[in-house]
Amino acid sequence: MESLEALVAHIQGLSGSPEELAHLHSLLKQADGEPLRAHAAALVPFLAHLSPETHSLGYIYLLDACAASASNLSDFGGGDFLVTIAGFLTACSADQIRLAPDKCACCFFFDPQIDSNRNALYPVTIGCRRCNLTNFDLAVRCRAVLHVCKVLKDQVMQLNMPIRGIAPLRAAVRKIQSSPEQLTPVHADYLLLCLLAKQYKAGLSVLEDDIFEVDQPKDLFLYCYYGGMIYIGLKKFPKALELLHNAVTAPMSTLNAIAVEAYKKYILVSLIVNGQVPSFPKYTSISAQRSMKNHAQIYFELSTSYSNGRYTDLETFVESNSAAFQSDNNLGLVKQVLSSMYKRNIQRLTQTYLTLSLEDIARSVQLETPEDAEMHVLRMIEDGEIHATINQKDGMVSFHEDPEQYKSVEMVEHIDSSIQRLTALSKKLASIDENMSCDPSYLLKTGRDRGRFDYDDFDSVPHKYF
Repeated sequence: MESLEALVAHIQGLSGSPEELAHLHSLLKQADGEPLRAHAAALVPFLAHLSPETHSLGYIYLLDACAASASNLSDFGGGDFLVTIAGFLTACSADQIRLAPDKCACCFFFDPQIDSNRNALYPVTIGCRRCNLTNFDLAVRCRAVLHVCKVLKDQVMQLNMPIRGIAPLRAAVRKIQSSPEQLTPVHADYLLLCLLAKQYKAGLSVLEDDIFEVDQPKDLFLYCYYGGMIYIGLKKFPKALELLHNAVTAPMSTLNAIAVEAYKKYILVSLIVNGQVPSFPKYTSISAQRSMKNHAQIYFELSTSYSNGRYTDLETFVESNSAAFQSDNNLGLVKQVLSSMYKRNIQRLTQTYLTLSLEDIARSVQLETPEDAEMHVLRMIEDGEIHATINQKDGMVSFHEDPEQYKSVEMVEHIDSSIQRLTALSKKLASIDENMSCDPSYLLKTGRDRGRFDYDDFDSVPHKYF
Protein backbone atom coordinates (compact mmCIF):
# COMPACT_ATOMS: atom_id res chain seq x y z
CA MET A 1 0.00 0.00 0.00
CA GLU A 2 1.22 3.49 -0.82
CA SER A 3 1.88 5.95 2.01
CA LEU A 4 -0.98 7.41 4.01
CA GLU A 5 0.04 10.88 2.86
CA ALA A 6 -0.32 9.84 -0.77
CA LEU A 7 -3.68 8.16 -0.11
CA VAL A 8 -5.04 11.27 1.61
CA ALA A 9 -3.74 13.39 -1.27
CA HIS A 10 -5.66 11.17 -3.70
CA ILE A 11 -8.81 11.58 -1.61
CA GLN A 12 -8.41 15.35 -1.62
CA GLY A 13 -7.72 15.54 -5.35
CA LEU A 14 -10.18 12.95 -6.67
CA SER A 15 -13.43 13.83 -4.90
CA GLY A 16 -14.94 15.95 -7.65
CA SER A 17 -16.41 14.50 -10.83
CA PRO A 18 -17.93 11.01 -11.11
CA GLU A 19 -14.92 9.90 -13.16
CA GLU A 20 -12.53 11.07 -10.45
CA LEU A 21 -14.57 9.37 -7.76
CA ALA A 22 -14.57 6.12 -9.73
CA HIS A 23 -10.78 6.25 -9.96
CA LEU A 24 -10.52 7.11 -6.26
CA HIS A 25 -12.73 4.19 -5.43
CA SER A 26 -10.41 1.78 -7.22
CA LEU A 27 -7.45 3.15 -5.24
CA LEU A 28 -9.34 2.85 -1.96
CA LYS A 29 -10.29 -0.75 -2.70
CA GLN A 30 -6.63 -1.61 -3.16
CA ALA A 31 -5.76 -0.05 0.20
CA ASP A 32 -8.80 -1.36 2.08
CA GLY A 33 -8.70 -4.22 4.56
CA GLU A 34 -5.79 -5.26 6.73
CA PRO A 35 -3.27 -2.86 5.11
CA LEU A 36 -5.41 0.11 6.07
CA ARG A 37 -6.43 -1.18 9.50
CA ALA A 38 -2.79 -1.84 10.33
CA HIS A 39 -2.25 1.95 10.25
CA ALA A 40 -5.52 2.77 12.04
CA ALA A 41 -3.90 4.68 14.90
CA ALA A 42 -2.10 6.92 12.42
CA LEU A 43 -5.25 7.64 10.40
CA VAL A 44 -6.99 9.84 12.95
CA PRO A 45 -4.82 12.95 12.40
CA PHE A 46 -5.37 12.69 8.64
CA LEU A 47 -9.14 12.87 9.09
CA ALA A 48 -8.70 16.49 10.16
CA HIS A 49 -7.42 17.26 6.65
CA LEU A 50 -10.55 15.88 5.00
CA SER A 51 -14.06 17.27 4.75
CA PRO A 52 -16.84 14.81 5.67
CA GLU A 53 -19.07 16.43 3.08
CA THR A 54 -16.61 16.92 0.21
CA HIS A 55 -14.48 13.79 0.73
CA SER A 56 -17.18 11.41 2.00
CA LEU A 57 -16.06 8.41 -0.08
CA GLY A 58 -12.49 8.43 1.18
CA TYR A 59 -13.50 9.57 4.65
CA ILE A 60 -15.71 6.54 5.25
CA TYR A 61 -12.89 4.15 4.28
CA LEU A 62 -10.51 5.75 6.79
CA LEU A 63 -13.16 6.13 9.49
CA ASP A 64 -14.27 2.52 9.10
CA ALA A 65 -10.67 1.31 9.41
CA CYS A 66 -10.27 3.28 12.65
CA ALA A 67 -13.56 2.07 14.08
CA ALA A 68 -12.84 -1.55 13.15
CA SER A 69 -9.47 -1.48 14.91
CA ALA A 70 -10.52 0.25 18.12
CA SER A 71 -11.90 -1.82 20.97
CA ASN A 72 -12.78 1.45 22.68
CA LEU A 73 -12.90 5.03 21.45
CA SER A 74 -10.32 5.94 24.07
CA ASP A 75 -7.81 4.23 21.78
CA PHE A 76 -8.26 7.12 19.36
CA GLY A 77 -8.85 10.06 21.61
CA GLY A 78 -12.14 9.10 23.25
CA GLY A 79 -14.66 11.91 23.01
CA ASP A 80 -12.86 13.61 20.14
CA PHE A 81 -13.23 10.54 17.94
CA LEU A 82 -16.87 10.28 18.96
CA VAL A 83 -17.33 13.85 17.75
CA THR A 84 -15.58 12.89 14.51
CA ILE A 85 -18.00 10.02 13.88
CA ALA A 86 -21.03 12.16 14.73
CA GLY A 87 -19.80 14.96 12.49
CA PHE A 88 -19.30 12.60 9.57
CA LEU A 89 -22.74 11.00 9.83
CA THR A 90 -24.35 14.43 9.99
CA ALA A 91 -22.43 16.04 7.12
CA CYS A 92 -21.47 13.21 4.72
CA SER A 93 -22.69 13.09 1.14
CA ALA A 94 -25.20 10.29 0.63
CA ASP A 95 -24.34 10.14 -3.07
CA GLN A 96 -20.65 9.55 -2.39
CA ILE A 97 -21.01 6.83 0.23
CA ARG A 98 -23.26 4.94 -2.18
CA LEU A 99 -20.47 4.81 -4.75
CA ALA A 100 -18.77 2.03 -2.79
CA PRO A 101 -20.72 -1.17 -3.47
CA ASP A 102 -18.01 -3.22 -1.78
CA LYS A 103 -18.80 -1.20 1.32
CA CYS A 104 -22.43 -2.26 1.12
CA ALA A 105 -24.10 -5.10 2.97
CA CYS A 106 -26.21 -7.62 1.13
CA CYS A 107 -29.91 -7.67 1.73
CA PHE A 108 -30.92 -10.69 3.75
CA PHE A 109 -34.10 -12.55 2.93
CA PHE A 110 -35.81 -14.84 5.40
CA ASP A 111 -36.78 -18.32 4.29
CA PRO A 112 -38.13 -20.60 7.02
CA GLN A 113 -37.82 -23.54 4.64
CA ILE A 114 -34.03 -23.31 4.72
CA ASP A 115 -33.60 -23.87 8.43
CA SER A 116 -36.77 -24.06 10.46
CA ASN A 117 -34.78 -24.58 13.65
CA ARG A 118 -32.76 -21.37 13.49
CA ASN A 119 -34.84 -18.90 11.47
CA ALA A 120 -32.04 -19.00 8.91
CA LEU A 121 -31.04 -15.92 6.99
CA TYR A 122 -29.21 -16.26 3.73
CA PRO A 123 -27.58 -13.46 1.73
CA VAL A 124 -28.47 -12.92 -1.88
CA THR A 125 -26.12 -10.59 -3.75
CA ILE A 126 -27.73 -9.79 -7.07
CA GLY A 127 -26.86 -6.16 -7.58
CA CYS A 128 -27.76 -2.75 -6.20
CA ARG A 129 -29.79 -0.02 -7.81
CA ARG A 130 -28.29 2.57 -5.47
CA CYS A 131 -24.74 1.62 -6.41
CA ASN A 132 -25.59 1.56 -10.13
CA LEU A 133 -25.72 -2.23 -10.19
CA THR A 134 -28.64 -4.18 -11.64
CA ASN A 135 -31.39 -6.68 -10.80
CA PHE A 136 -31.80 -5.69 -7.17
CA ASP A 137 -35.28 -4.78 -6.03
CA LEU A 138 -34.24 -3.76 -2.50
CA ALA A 139 -31.69 -1.09 -1.73
CA VAL A 140 -28.54 -2.33 -0.02
CA ARG A 141 -27.00 -1.01 3.12
CA CYS A 142 -23.63 0.64 3.25
CA ARG A 143 -21.74 -1.77 5.49
CA ALA A 144 -19.07 0.71 6.51
CA VAL A 145 -21.65 3.30 7.49
CA LEU A 146 -23.60 0.66 9.42
CA HIS A 147 -20.47 -0.35 11.29
CA VAL A 148 -19.65 3.24 12.17
CA CYS A 149 -23.25 3.77 13.36
CA LYS A 150 -23.00 0.71 15.58
CA VAL A 151 -19.72 1.93 17.07
CA LEU A 152 -21.32 5.29 17.81
CA LYS A 153 -24.36 3.66 19.42
CA ASP A 154 -22.26 1.32 21.56
CA GLN A 155 -19.98 4.10 22.75
CA VAL A 156 -22.67 6.62 23.73
CA MET A 157 -24.40 3.82 25.66
CA GLN A 158 -21.13 2.92 27.36
CA LEU A 159 -20.67 6.57 28.30
CA ASN A 160 -24.30 6.65 29.51
CA MET A 161 -24.93 9.59 27.17
CA PRO A 162 -27.41 8.19 24.62
CA ILE A 163 -28.68 11.64 23.70
CA ARG A 164 -25.38 12.35 21.91
CA GLY A 165 -26.11 9.67 19.34
CA ILE A 166 -29.66 10.67 18.43
CA ALA A 167 -29.02 13.41 15.85
CA PRO A 168 -26.16 11.57 14.04
CA LEU A 169 -28.12 8.32 13.75
CA ARG A 170 -31.21 10.17 12.53
CA ALA A 171 -29.09 11.70 9.78
CA ALA A 172 -27.61 8.28 8.98
CA VAL A 173 -31.06 6.73 8.61
CA ARG A 174 -32.07 9.29 6.00
CA LYS A 175 -28.83 8.93 4.06
CA ILE A 176 -28.91 5.15 3.95
CA GLN A 177 -32.57 4.95 2.96
CA SER A 178 -33.51 4.92 -0.70
CA SER A 179 -36.97 6.14 0.38
CA PRO A 180 -38.84 6.80 3.64
CA GLU A 181 -40.62 3.46 3.08
CA GLN A 182 -37.43 1.50 3.74
CA LEU A 183 -36.45 0.05 7.11
CA THR A 184 -32.70 0.09 7.80
CA PRO A 185 -30.67 -1.64 10.53
CA VAL A 186 -30.01 1.83 11.97
CA HIS A 187 -33.70 2.41 12.74
CA ALA A 188 -33.66 0.12 15.77
CA ASP A 189 -30.44 1.62 17.17
CA TYR A 190 -31.86 5.11 16.74
CA LEU A 191 -35.10 4.23 18.53
CA LEU A 192 -33.15 2.53 21.33
CA LEU A 193 -31.16 5.72 21.97
CA CYS A 194 -34.39 7.75 21.95
CA LEU A 195 -35.77 5.39 24.59
CA LEU A 196 -32.69 5.48 26.79
CA ALA A 197 -32.48 9.28 26.57
CA LYS A 198 -36.26 9.57 27.13
CA GLN A 199 -36.46 11.68 23.97
CA TYR A 200 -39.65 9.99 22.83
CA LYS A 201 -40.76 12.71 20.43
CA ALA A 202 -37.47 12.41 18.55
CA GLY A 203 -38.42 8.84 17.68
CA LEU A 204 -41.54 10.02 15.86
CA SER A 205 -39.38 11.31 13.01
CA VAL A 206 -38.98 7.73 11.77
CA LEU A 207 -42.02 6.07 13.34
CA GLU A 208 -44.44 8.20 11.33
CA ASP A 209 -43.11 6.79 8.04
CA ASP A 210 -45.03 3.98 6.33
CA ILE A 211 -42.60 1.05 6.06
CA PHE A 212 -42.84 -1.37 3.12
CA GLU A 213 -39.27 -2.63 2.59
CA VAL A 214 -37.43 -4.66 5.23
CA ASP A 215 -33.98 -6.23 4.97
CA GLN A 216 -33.69 -8.48 8.01
CA PRO A 217 -36.46 -9.89 10.23
CA LYS A 218 -34.63 -8.79 13.38
CA ASP A 219 -34.73 -5.17 12.19
CA LEU A 220 -38.52 -5.34 11.93
CA PHE A 221 -39.00 -6.98 15.34
CA LEU A 222 -36.79 -4.41 17.09
CA TYR A 223 -38.33 -1.49 15.19
CA CYS A 224 -41.84 -2.55 16.26
CA TYR A 225 -40.79 -3.32 19.84
CA TYR A 226 -38.84 -0.11 20.46
CA GLY A 227 -41.42 1.92 18.54
CA GLY A 228 -44.20 0.49 20.69
CA MET A 229 -42.29 1.45 23.82
CA ILE A 230 -41.81 5.00 22.54
CA TYR A 231 -45.54 5.37 21.91
CA ILE A 232 -46.19 3.99 25.39
CA GLY A 233 -43.90 6.68 26.77
CA LEU A 234 -45.92 9.28 24.86
CA LYS A 235 -49.21 7.78 26.14
CA LYS A 236 -50.23 7.09 22.54
CA PHE A 237 -51.49 3.63 23.35
CA PRO A 238 -53.42 2.89 20.12
CA LYS A 239 -50.25 3.49 18.07
CA ALA A 240 -48.23 1.41 20.53
CA LEU A 241 -50.76 -1.39 20.17
CA GLU A 242 -50.41 -1.30 16.39
CA LEU A 243 -46.63 -1.69 16.44
CA LEU A 244 -46.63 -4.35 19.15
CA HIS A 245 -49.27 -6.25 17.18
CA ASN A 246 -46.92 -6.24 14.17
CA ALA A 247 -44.09 -7.64 16.29
CA VAL A 248 -46.30 -10.40 17.67
CA THR A 249 -47.86 -11.46 14.36
CA ALA A 250 -44.82 -11.11 12.06
CA PRO A 251 -43.87 -14.35 10.25
CA MET A 252 -41.70 -16.62 12.38
CA SER A 253 -41.20 -20.37 12.31
CA THR A 254 -39.84 -20.46 15.86
CA LEU A 255 -40.32 -18.04 18.71
CA ASN A 256 -37.84 -15.26 19.41
CA ALA A 257 -37.25 -13.30 22.60
CA ILE A 258 -38.27 -9.98 21.05
CA ALA A 259 -41.72 -11.31 20.14
CA VAL A 260 -42.19 -12.68 23.67
CA GLU A 261 -41.42 -9.33 25.31
CA ALA A 262 -43.56 -7.54 22.74
CA TYR A 263 -46.45 -9.89 23.52
CA LYS A 264 -46.29 -9.14 27.24
CA LYS A 265 -46.57 -5.43 26.53
CA TYR A 266 -49.20 -6.11 23.88
CA ILE A 267 -51.45 -7.72 26.50
CA LEU A 268 -51.04 -4.77 28.87
CA VAL A 269 -51.63 -2.12 26.21
CA SER A 270 -54.65 -4.05 24.89
CA LEU A 271 -56.20 -3.86 28.36
CA ILE A 272 -55.55 -0.12 28.52
CA VAL A 273 -56.98 0.55 25.05
CA ASN A 274 -59.75 -2.03 24.69
CA GLY A 275 -60.28 -3.51 28.14
CA GLN A 276 -59.61 -6.99 26.78
CA VAL A 277 -57.00 -9.03 24.93
CA PRO A 278 -58.04 -10.05 21.41
CA SER A 279 -57.32 -13.51 20.07
CA PHE A 280 -54.49 -14.04 17.61
CA PRO A 281 -55.35 -13.36 13.97
CA LYS A 282 -55.33 -16.37 11.63
CA TYR A 283 -52.04 -15.38 10.00
CA THR A 284 -50.09 -15.68 13.27
CA SER A 285 -47.71 -18.63 13.49
CA ILE A 286 -49.45 -21.49 15.36
CA SER A 287 -46.28 -22.63 17.13
CA ALA A 288 -45.47 -19.04 18.09
CA GLN A 289 -48.96 -18.60 19.55
CA ARG A 290 -48.56 -21.56 21.89
CA SER A 291 -45.07 -20.53 22.97
CA MET A 292 -46.01 -16.91 23.61
CA LYS A 293 -48.96 -17.94 25.76
CA ASN A 294 -46.70 -20.19 27.83
CA HIS A 295 -44.18 -17.38 28.37
CA ALA A 296 -46.86 -14.82 29.27
CA GLN A 297 -49.07 -16.88 31.58
CA ILE A 298 -49.03 -14.34 34.41
CA TYR A 299 -50.18 -11.65 31.98
CA PHE A 300 -53.14 -13.80 30.94
CA GLU A 301 -54.05 -14.19 34.59
CA LEU A 302 -53.86 -10.40 34.91
CA SER A 303 -56.24 -9.97 31.98
CA THR A 304 -58.67 -12.46 33.54
CA SER A 305 -58.64 -10.51 36.80
CA TYR A 306 -59.11 -7.27 34.83
CA SER A 307 -62.15 -8.62 33.01
CA ASN A 308 -63.90 -9.27 36.34
CA GLY A 309 -64.10 -5.51 36.86
CA ARG A 310 -63.22 -5.57 40.56
CA TYR A 311 -60.48 -3.08 41.31
CA THR A 312 -59.51 -4.52 44.70
CA ASP A 313 -59.03 -8.01 43.26
CA LEU A 314 -56.85 -6.65 40.47
CA GLU A 315 -54.85 -4.55 42.91
CA THR A 316 -54.24 -7.59 45.11
CA PHE A 317 -53.10 -9.63 42.10
CA VAL A 318 -50.66 -6.91 41.01
CA GLU A 319 -49.20 -6.56 44.50
CA SER A 320 -48.70 -10.32 44.89
CA ASN A 321 -46.96 -10.59 41.50
CA SER A 322 -45.12 -7.27 41.47
CA ALA A 323 -41.71 -8.97 41.56
CA ALA A 324 -42.45 -10.86 38.34
CA PHE A 325 -43.69 -7.73 36.59
CA GLN A 326 -40.68 -5.78 37.85
CA SER A 327 -38.28 -8.41 36.49
CA ASP A 328 -39.87 -7.89 33.06
CA ASN A 329 -39.56 -4.09 33.46
CA ASN A 330 -43.33 -3.88 33.06
CA LEU A 331 -44.42 -2.87 36.56
CA GLY A 332 -44.99 0.76 35.55
CA LEU A 333 -47.16 -0.31 32.63
CA VAL A 334 -49.05 -2.76 34.86
CA LYS A 335 -49.85 0.12 37.23
CA GLN A 336 -51.27 2.04 34.28
CA VAL A 337 -53.45 -0.99 33.53
CA LEU A 338 -54.61 -0.87 37.15
CA SER A 339 -55.41 2.82 36.86
CA SER A 340 -57.27 2.27 33.59
CA MET A 341 -59.79 0.03 35.34
CA TYR A 342 -61.38 3.13 36.87
CA LYS A 343 -61.89 4.53 33.38
CA ARG A 344 -63.20 1.24 32.08
CA ASN A 345 -65.75 0.96 34.89
CA ILE A 346 -66.88 4.56 34.41
CA GLN A 347 -67.35 3.87 30.69
CA ARG A 348 -69.53 0.89 31.59
CA LEU A 349 -71.72 3.21 33.66
CA THR A 350 -72.31 5.45 30.64
CA GLN A 351 -73.90 2.47 28.87
CA THR A 352 -76.44 2.01 31.67
CA TYR A 353 -77.23 5.46 33.13
CA LEU A 354 -78.08 8.87 31.71
CA THR A 355 -77.37 10.68 34.98
CA LEU A 356 -75.51 9.61 38.08
CA SER A 357 -74.16 11.37 41.14
CA LEU A 358 -70.44 11.61 41.78
CA GLU A 359 -71.00 9.76 45.04
CA ASP A 360 -72.65 6.85 43.21
CA ILE A 361 -69.85 6.79 40.63
CA ALA A 362 -67.23 6.67 43.38
CA ARG A 363 -69.07 3.80 45.07
CA SER A 364 -69.58 1.85 41.82
CA VAL A 365 -65.97 2.03 40.62
CA GLN A 366 -64.46 1.70 44.12
CA LEU A 367 -63.00 5.19 44.41
CA GLU A 368 -62.52 6.61 47.89
CA THR A 369 -64.30 9.96 47.55
CA PRO A 370 -66.67 11.82 45.17
CA GLU A 371 -63.80 14.24 44.56
CA ASP A 372 -61.72 11.38 43.15
CA ALA A 373 -64.64 10.43 40.91
CA GLU A 374 -64.93 14.02 39.70
CA MET A 375 -61.22 14.12 38.87
CA HIS A 376 -61.47 10.93 36.79
CA VAL A 377 -64.61 12.06 34.99
CA LEU A 378 -63.12 15.46 34.13
CA ARG A 379 -59.95 13.82 32.82
CA MET A 380 -61.96 11.42 30.67
CA ILE A 381 -64.04 14.29 29.29
CA GLU A 382 -60.86 16.20 28.44
CA ASP A 383 -59.39 13.16 26.68
CA GLY A 384 -62.60 12.58 24.72
CA GLU A 385 -63.16 9.16 26.31
CA ILE A 386 -66.67 10.05 27.47
CA HIS A 387 -69.11 12.87 26.75
CA ALA A 388 -70.61 14.27 29.92
CA THR A 389 -71.29 17.39 31.97
CA ILE A 390 -71.05 17.86 35.74
CA ASN A 391 -73.55 19.98 37.64
CA GLN A 392 -71.50 21.56 40.40
CA LYS A 393 -74.61 22.46 42.44
CA ASP A 394 -75.87 18.96 43.09
CA GLY A 395 -72.85 16.87 41.99
CA MET A 396 -74.80 15.10 39.26
CA VAL A 397 -73.11 13.83 36.08
CA SER A 398 -75.10 13.74 32.84
CA PHE A 399 -73.84 11.44 30.10
CA HIS A 400 -74.34 12.43 26.45
CA GLU A 401 -74.02 10.93 22.98
CA ASP A 402 -71.01 11.76 20.83
CA PRO A 403 -71.62 15.37 19.68
CA GLU A 404 -69.53 14.95 16.53
CA GLN A 405 -71.74 15.42 13.45
CA TYR A 406 -68.92 14.88 10.94
CA LYS A 407 -69.75 18.17 9.24
CA SER A 408 -66.91 20.42 10.37
CA VAL A 409 -64.16 21.50 7.98
CA GLU A 410 -61.54 19.79 10.12
CA MET A 411 -63.41 16.48 10.11
CA VAL A 412 -63.99 16.61 6.34
CA GLU A 413 -60.29 17.27 5.79
CA HIS A 414 -59.39 14.40 8.11
CA ILE A 415 -61.70 12.00 6.28
CA ASP A 416 -60.37 13.13 2.90
CA SER A 417 -56.79 12.66 4.06
CA SER A 418 -57.60 9.17 5.34
CA ILE A 419 -59.24 8.21 2.04
CA GLN A 420 -56.20 9.39 0.07
CA ARG A 421 -53.85 7.47 2.33
CA LEU A 422 -55.91 4.28 2.06
CA THR A 423 -56.09 4.66 -1.73
CA ALA A 424 -52.30 4.94 -1.92
CA LEU A 425 -51.94 1.93 0.38
CA SER A 426 -54.32 -0.10 -1.78
CA LYS A 427 -52.28 0.67 -4.89
CA LYS A 428 -49.08 -0.26 -3.06
CA LEU A 429 -50.49 -3.60 -1.93
CA ALA A 430 -51.78 -4.34 -5.44
CA SER A 431 -48.31 -3.68 -6.84
CA ILE A 432 -46.69 -5.93 -4.24
CA ASP A 433 -49.24 -8.66 -4.96
CA GLU A 434 -48.52 -8.51 -8.69
CA ASN A 435 -44.77 -8.62 -8.16
CA MET A 436 -45.07 -11.59 -5.82
CA SER A 437 -47.40 -13.43 -8.21
CA CYS A 438 -44.74 -13.22 -10.91
CA ASP A 439 -41.75 -14.05 -8.72
CA PRO A 440 -40.07 -17.24 -10.01
CA SER A 441 -39.50 -18.61 -6.49
CA TYR A 442 -43.14 -18.05 -5.58
CA LEU A 443 -44.38 -19.70 -8.78
CA LEU A 444 -42.07 -22.66 -8.25
CA LYS A 445 -43.25 -23.19 -4.68
CA THR A 446 -46.95 -22.84 -5.50
CA GLY A 447 -46.47 -25.23 -8.41
CA ARG A 448 -44.98 -27.84 -6.08
CA ASP A 449 -47.70 -27.37 -3.46
CA ARG A 450 -50.68 -27.10 -5.81
CA GLY A 451 -51.31 -30.85 -5.74
CA ARG A 452 -51.67 -30.79 -1.94
CA PHE A 453 -54.41 -28.16 -1.88
CA ASP A 454 -57.59 -27.24 -3.70
CA TYR A 455 -57.30 -24.96 -6.69
CA ASP A 456 -59.29 -22.25 -4.89
CA ASP A 457 -56.62 -22.02 -2.19
CA PHE A 458 -54.28 -20.25 -4.59
CA ASP A 459 -54.46 -16.75 -5.99
CA SER A 460 -54.24 -16.84 -9.74
CA VAL A 461 -51.43 -14.93 -11.43
CA PRO A 462 -52.73 -11.75 -13.12
CA HIS A 463 -53.58 -12.51 -16.76
CA LYS A 464 -51.63 -9.52 -18.05
CA TYR A 465 -48.41 -11.33 -17.14
CA PHE A 466 -49.06 -14.18 -19.60
